[in-house]
Amino acid sequence: MKFLKNLSLKFKQTGRKINHNQKKADGVLLVMVLILMIFGLVMITSIGVPKSIQLSAPNILYPNCEDSGVDCYLLFRNHLIRLIIGCVMMILMAKINYKFWKKTAPFWYIATIILLFVVLFLGSKYTTFAKSWLVIFNTSIQPTEFAKLSLIFYLATWMEKKKDTIKSFQNGFIPFAIILGTLALPIILQPDLGGTLVIACIAATMFFVGGARIRHILLGFFVVCLAGFILMTNLSHLKLRVEAFINSDSSCKEDYCWQTEQAKIAIGSGGFWGKGLTQGVQKSYWLPQSTDDFIFAASAEELGFIRMILVVLAYFIIGWRGYLIAKGADNRFVELTAIGLTSWVVFQAFINIAVNIALMPVTGITLPFVSYGGSSMISSLIAVGVLLQLSKHSHYENNSSRRGYRRSYNS
Repeated sequence: MKFLKNLSLKFKQTGRKINHNQKKADGVLLVMVLILMIFGLVMITSIGVPKSIQLSAPNILYPNCEDSGVDCYLLFRNHLIRLIIGCVMMILMAKINYKFWKKTAPFWYIATIILLFVVLFLGSKYTTFAKSWLVIFNTSIQPTEFAKLSLIFYLATWMEKKKDTIKSFQNGFIPFAIILGTLALPIILQPDLGGTLVIACIAATMFFVGGARIRHILLGFFVVCLAGFILMTNLSHLKLRVEAFINSDSSCKEDYCWQTEQAKIAIGSGGFWGKGLTQGVQKSYWLPQSTDDFIFAASAEELGFIRMILVVLAYFIIGWRGYLIAKGADNRFVELTAIGLTSWVVFQAFINIAVNIALMPVTGITLPFVSYGGSSMISSLIAVGVLLQLSKHSHYENNSSRRGYRRSYNS
């Protein structure tokens, strides 16, 4: 009997070990992302018809969806293709062990910096004031979106090595500022205010979690604010955006306040339950970028306040699951990378929403997993794929206390 008990105990221990090694990716995180992707596809189908007509038939005076040469679902098809590519990349990233990114982080960081400087000389504007896109084989790529990923990998690798000196001003804060500044400089010069803001938020969050001193973070915040003030006073479009945010008067509405004002009209006219799919008015003539930067406002007009709250809730859940993954991480690299990737999605989402509801000046960033945009969609889904891989190396279900988050790591 004793032999059978010992055999049974060994079998249970082996079973637990097998189950532990075969831990699956975070299903809640994946479901939330899929829901947002489907939501985005539906809304682009509904909102994107006017822009699809404009792009497919720019020379037809009174275009109709039944006319030859008029494609009312051009944006839908393009977005669907990008979603498929993004999903394939997400699946691949979920299968690649995180140690690959740890080993290759310096390469991606340097390669991204080179690409960002190339954009300054050979980039395209695509009807915006920022030179942010590279055109390769008739396909546009926005390196800033992938720079977020490379910065996260590199900072996680660097902070893992510097964990004993991260609190030092000379060996912690100064190198951190150089790493961030080197990547951010060409983005600022494009100039891409939104991309710079998101990257700064990601880096600051990782630096804080990595163990940096609060006074060093506050010093960095002061430097960023000072740089922002200098840029605002020297770049007219940034100055106008801030003025539009602070002083939205009647003369402003017909000029540089147009986007903000029309977004507020779209959200307000949607009410609690919305006008219904395809019934929005602002998307047709009034609200620029209704399928990308201002898709939240355009969707609110058709779906209403109550349904858009569910979209906001989805981002909260993504943030919750991502930070839980970081909390139960096997090692410091997994923790910091999960923090960076989650912060990227959450900060970008809520900055975009804040712009749409006029709580922030217009920044020109997309809503993750929802907006129309190739580089943004694919890079965001790559980030989710990596986060799903990291969730396989995290045991957050068994670490509900704060103490479990700050435990000693095993290599």
